[in-house]
Amino acid sequence: MTPKSLRIAVAAGGIVVTALWAGQANPSPRLDVLFATGAHLTGLLAGYGILVMLFLMARVPAVEHGIGADRLARHHARGGRHVLTLCAAHIVLALCGYAAHTGTDLLTTVTDLLGYPGLAAAAAGTVLLVAVGASSARAARRRIPHGTWRGLHLLTYVAAALAFAHQLAGPDIAYSPLSLGLWSLLHATVAVLLIWYRLVVPVRQALHHDLRVVDVRVEGPGVVSVLMRGHDIGRLRAEPGQFLRWRFLTRRLWMTALPFSLSAPVDGDHIRITVKAVGAHTRRVRRLRAGVRVVATGPYGALTARRRTRPKVLLLAGGVGITPLRALFETLPGAPGDVTLLYRANSAEQLVLREELEAIARTRRAPLHYLLGPSDAAFDPLAPQSLRNLVPELAAHDVYVCGPPGMTRAATTALARAGVPENRIHAESFAY
Repeated sequence: MTPKSLRIAVAAGGIVVTALWAGQANPSPRLDVLFATGAHLTGLLAGYGILVMLFLMARVPAVEHGIGADRLARHHARGGRHVLTLCAAHIVLALCGYAAHTGTDLLTTVTDLLGYPGLAAAAAGTVLLVAVGASSARAARRRIPHGTWRGLHLLTYVAAALAFAHQLAGPDIAYSPLSLGLWSLLHATVAVLLIWYRLVVPVRQALHHDLRVVDVRVEGPGVVSVLMRGHDIGRLRAEPGQFLRWRFLTRRLWMTALPFSLSAPVDGDHIRITVKAVGAHTRRVRRLRAGVRVVATGPYGALTARRRTRPKVLLLAGGVGITPLRALFETLPGAPGDVTLLYRANSAEQLVLREELEAIARTRRAPLHYLLGPSDAAFDPLAPQSLRNLVPELAAHDVYVCGPPGMTRAATTALARAGVPENRIHAESFAY
């Protein structure tokens, strides 16, 4: 699936939902009917939006590989705000419609409507969605532990179930067997995808591969590599540039699936990740011992060789975003000089896997440049002219970018200004 095909599919679904609404709409100039009609449409679109949000996070391989996990997460966050807006519009229009119909004030209307079980369920679902949305706001997200934030997001499933119950109790879906069947099939499909890819597949992979920690090696300040060995690792089909979600079965880590990229190609039955300590869970990774069991799900991500369209490639890494690009630096085919790596870091001490990178550069005679210095320095090594000076014929390259969100945004903007077409900039933010 491509980003364009996803947009078309979501828009087509919205048109179908609107058609379902139109099938039971009863046009009338009366104010209460107008309010009710608007409430029905916004309610259906909000329910559909919830399903789209769940589908985006269902970890369907065809979707993740074609679009990229970071882009899906951005769509999910943006779509969540639209869903909350539709929910708010639905509530306001429904209250106004009921008040206009009965001639009561809004406070009395709220009291009356909460007496209906279907409406009480809808109110509870809306409260849960608002709680999830509030926890995802930028200011709140920085203060909430990752495990707590993920736990709050599980409430979205409960909210979706309550919204479905509310819709079945109303006239928007139940007015015909066809609409009821289509709506139920849509919910069932998303539920099956969620159960299969977020529960069944991880358990099946864990039982088959029997993955365990072999060694934990310090790579630099706050950075370690974790080497793991398992059975038949090739069946994971993990490509350089991709990441998996790792669940280390220790007392403090087993509840959280941590997303880390491969920092080297799969080697027989061995697989490796490199982790920077940026929170409580990632700090605990440094204390892993040999023999700890690991559940790995994936692979995910679209930052792979499949995106390549040109003979020449530039790999542009920032911070620990070097990990997927290090694997690509070793494995992308090309003649000497075809693959270039630029590595941005604040200082030489923060360079990760430096010896490996230099060995790869020597072996394949590939240009390797370190762009060192604080981000607020007067000279910007990621400025368009700086990039053109470092990489001759930059506009003829495919460019893979991975790093912290701020660095990734700055780099993609600079690359576009330097003449690299948008469809040849393959970016993934490296954030936890």
